[in-house]
Amino acid sequence: MKFNSRRTTALVALTLAASTALTACGGGDGDGGSGDSAETITFLPKNLGNPYFDASSTGGENAVDAFGGTFEEVGPTNATPDAQVPFINTAAQQGVGALVISANDPTALGDALEEARDAGVKVVTFDSDVDAEYRDLFVNQATPEGIAEAQVDLVAEQIGGEGEVAILSAAANATNQNAWIDLMEEYAASEYPDIDIVETVYGDDDDQTSFDKTAALLQSHPDLKGIISPTTVGIAAAARYLSTSQYKGQVALTGLGTPNQMREYLEDGTVTAFALWNPEELGYLAAYAAHALIEGDITGEEGDTFEAGDLGEYTVGANGEVVLGEPTVFTVDNVGDFDF
Repeated sequence: MKFNSRRTTALVALTLAASTALTACGGGDGDGGSGDSAETITFLPKNLGNPYFDASSTGGENAVDAFGGTFEEVGPTNATPDAQVPFINTAAQQGVGALVISANDPTALGDALEEARDAGVKVVTFDSDVDAEYRDLFVNQATPEGIAEAQVDLVAEQIGGEGEVAILSAAANATNQNAWIDLMEEYAASEYPDIDIVETVYGDDDDQTSFDKTAALLQSHPDLKGIISPTTVGIAAAARYLSTSQYKGQVALTGLGTPNQMREYLEDGTVTAFALWNPEELGYLAAYAAHALIEGDITGEEGDTFEAGDLGEYTVGANGEVVLGEPTVFTVDNVGDFDF
């Protein structure tokens, strides 16, 4: 499966501004925003202080400003399911219109989310899903197959289609990463039989932990030729380690990263190419999906359609899923076109 570097046209339409993650921070109310809790859309990322979620929250706030409502972002500092539960409970107690959440576990948040829905809160997951019974809609960044295959294709191209590869993931119970890893292993075995995925390690979406795990992988596997990190925190930490090590230019690194985090590593030759969707667009789409649920324009049933501002019309697919699009591949030639 081959992916071409591209710049999405909708990117031009979105405001690419820097975002600061603030706990319980009210965003712009937009035209007509009354401050009524029923018109509030609360974003709950896996953790605050993560540039990827800073970008998705920027997109969400831009959308809420556009359709008129109140934006709020809350969240824990650690990416664990237990840390998200109090914020879900608070959203239910406040009676917000919708909760837009990137879940740290597919099942552990179920009871809290069910209580929120019983209280009238629409629940939209994005980036990382929960079991479908616990939410109204899932806004997926791309198909799991597309994400997995893009990363394997990238590392295969960089190492000549053979050799040992390791995976540096986020948390061991992260729904999205685990699905991608399973698909990566299947795809590599089918399409690149000379690639051996020797180990998967977990950096818990923590910079220092991911940095240390990268060092340990290289010590444990002296013949390692490539690392795939399907997490923006992990790939940036791994690149930081490789950039000043003897392995720079010797061990390929790819995965999912943001252009602003990875630009210096493309420019200095540590990294050749990596992939990602536009997280601002993902947050923007998730906010519009939440708005459509609040307004009663959709219920989350397959075949429902709604307008998502500058991104156009989207259709709800099977199992209450909306897909943003295919991932973009970033290289030194196009990274300057992006700012997130």
